[in-house]
Amino acid sequence: MSDYKYPYKDILFSLHHVARIERLTPHLDESLDQELVEAILSEAGKLSEQVMAPLNWRGDQEGSRVENGEVFEPKGYKEMYQAYCEGGWGALSSDVKYGGQGLPSTIATAVNEGIQSANLAFSLCPLLAHGAIEAIQSHASDEIKNTYIPKMVTGQWAGTMNLTEPSAGSDLAAISCKAFPNSADLAAETYLIKGQKIYITWGDHQMSENIIHLVLARLPDAPAGVKGISLFIVPKFLLDEEGNPAERNDISVVSVEHKLGIHASPTCVMSYGDNTGAIGYLVGEPNDGLKAMFTMMNNARQGVGLQGLAISERAYQQALQYAKERKQGMKADRSGRAAIIEHPDVLRMLMTMRSQIDAMRSLVYVAAVENDLSHISKGEEQQAAIARTALLTPIVKGWITELAQEVTSLAIQVHGGMGFIEETGVAQHARDARILPIYEGTNGIQAIDLIGRKLLGDNGHAMTALFSEMEGELDRYIGSEKHDNAIKVKNSIEVAKQATEKCLSAMKDNPILGTGLAYSYMMMMGYVIGGWLLVRAQQVSTTDESLGDQQVNSWQQSADFYCDHILTRAGYYAKTIEHGQKSVQVLNEDSFIR
Repeated sequence: MSDYKYPYKDILFSLHHVARIERLTPHLDESLDQELVEAILSEAGKLSEQVMAPLNWRGDQEGSRVENGEVFEPKGYKEMYQAYCEGGWGALSSDVKYGGQGLPSTIATAVNEGIQSANLAFSLCPLLAHGAIEAIQSHASDEIKNTYIPKMVTGQWAGTMNLTEPSAGSDLAAISCKAFPNSADLAAETYLIKGQKIYITWGDHQMSENIIHLVLARLPDAPAGVKGISLFIVPKFLLDEEGNPAERNDISVVSVEHKLGIHASPTCVMSYGDNTGAIGYLVGEPNDGLKAMFTMMNNARQGVGLQGLAISERAYQQALQYAKERKQGMKADRSGRAAIIEHPDVLRMLMTMRSQIDAMRSLVYVAAVENDLSHISKGEEQQAAIARTALLTPIVKGWITELAQEVTSLAIQVHGGMGFIEETGVAQHARDARILPIYEGTNGIQAIDLIGRKLLGDNGHAMTALFSEMEGELDRYIGSEKHDNAIKVKNSIEVAKQATEKCLSAMKDNPILGTGLAYSYMMMMGYVIGGWLLVRAQQVSTTDESLGDQQVNSWQQSADFYCDHILTRAGYYAKTIEHGQKSVQVLNEDSFIR
């Protein structure tokens, strides 16, 4: 098993030269101090490398367990969580009003990349807590905010998201969990929650002194469908008059799922109200819970895309180290045995991994900056950032997590037979990565969201603006010393524009038809945007004096390889959009007979 190294220079390069984080400065009370950012990332690297990475494989092997209705995480995880909290890492981008540091969320994203690479299963706990904080802050009453957010910011209290039920997965309209006004406590306006939730990540553990569950449920007079869903805070421990955890709420853990990956993360079946009813507190207005929950989910969707990048980086580092050490076959001059990194096919696999990781990282940080601008800028700039964030989010989640499947699989392939042996640790990355296309809305849902709500929803306006920006920038590069890739990406944009018009035209005649083309459209746009951002990186890499010649050369070769070997996939997906409508439209259940 390899040690993890936080890719400090690549992250800084992506932040400043690709994502252009300085765009945030005019909207901040204080400018982003370069030395402060570098110091934060340097310390984040130490936390990831020295505290979290060493427990990754051991946590996978040990897993979590249930004893007497309590969930216990792997050994060392509680101490790791304490180190995370004591360092103030969860408070980086939280509001100063609640004890946060008030930094842009883009900085937190750069920190979280290292945490997620080092220990993906652990990272899910603070990820969900941060999403819960956002939902509470955006939709709850001041009383609830002041009661819960400060201790969630410090990490004293963790948070979860409770959506899924046995009969209600992605179809939230089918939720049956119930909420009733608490007749015994009308003055406090509490509710009694009854029902079962499944797939609750970090639904219970011993790392924090309380766990704040955000639970979707229906009130007695709620209308049918998604318009009748409300959101409730349901704490594991009820609070006493001083606001400290006291009596155990009527919540129990039925079981912990036995999963393909992320074994250290307890995925719980939760039961609410087996006795008198679990006490909950309404967040926002009755029957308006889905809006509040989507605040949390949209945050999590970009976070899951970041996880795809992070686990890919971890797998790539391990494959690269193994390729340098493993001897197999002879050197080209027959002078001795060769490390497998000298073989062209292994070099191809490694650069397939590396170039796509560079594209993923570029997109993650560009989307993070746009997300920050959508909150802190004003006027037309804010409206543009809101539209761009909405457009990029399903691509960040969907495209990147699909690529993570390829990258982690290639890491196994580089190891050969040893990759299939659990003790090497590389198989864990592939197992852990496999959940990413599924949760926080499957990638099919992300694709439908992109082609339906985001493309058709505004008749292609936001996408047209993105195409225009990409083409304008690439035009400036054409004529430079390294302009071939700019031409290749610009040609792929033209193909994507034609496919976009095809999709819009088809969906105007038959909106449902777009769901059959959606995946191809999402993947095509991911590859095109990745190409655009890598050309940007290639153009500016030679101007960054902090990069050594080797790193500049690596970025140059990464962009070249991507535009020759990876960008061509965009054309493949465009072809399926152009020619594949009819063969999708005729499909039905009779098409599948065995």
